[in-house]
Amino acid sequence: MTSNSTALIIPELIVGLGNPEPKYARTRHNIGFDAVDELAKIWQMSLRENKRFQGLFAEGVAPGGKRIRLLKPLTYMNRSGQSVRAVTDWYKINPKSVLVIYDDMDLPVGRLRMRLSGSAGGHNGMKSIISHLGSQEFPRLRIGIGKSDGKKQTISHVLGKFSLVETKIVEEILYISVKAIELSLKEGIEKSMSRYNGFSIDSKP
Repeated sequence: MTSNSTALIIPELIVGLGNPEPKYARTRHNIGFDAVDELAKIWQMSLRENKRFQGLFAEGVAPGGKRIRLLKPLTYMNRSGQSVRAVTDWYKINPKSVLVIYDDMDLPVGRLRMRLSGSAGGHNGMKSIISHLGSQEFPRLRIGIGKSDGKKQTISHVLGKFSLVETKIVEEILYISVKAIELSLKEGIEKSMSRYNGFSIDSKP
């Protein structure tokens, strides 16, 4: 049996976190939803509501021929784990093959960070997933939404929309996220981490 240190971690289910109502669309807290929408668009997969999974779900083939599933839980952020668990139970997916994409205030807009495991870091969606999967040993891709500027409380910041300048950067980082995920499907999460964790939209020449 291959040891964990040498086994490639390759996603089978990609989950984007967000809140389902139209008023939350394109807010900072919903950038996980936006990332999955971008994947579905580029990979030409159609997200449809699946009542069993309590979310918008798609299944298809990603570039390179890897079979992949996409999920946007419709449970609201703090119950995201119910939806993720429904999919992992149905398809018998190991938590290590679940890649979760979500917003991170500790990263500036235009940055992303991929990790193999870790705590929820105060993120309610991640708390719910860790609780329902009974593990924090699953990969995640955090996309920077920046800190509030002091005039805004944290909640109004994360539920607010990006500025016009930020929106352009977000479009670029979502495209880079797709590239990072495609690399993880071909060569594993760790390869993608080494390639993209230092990447910044501002640092481009």
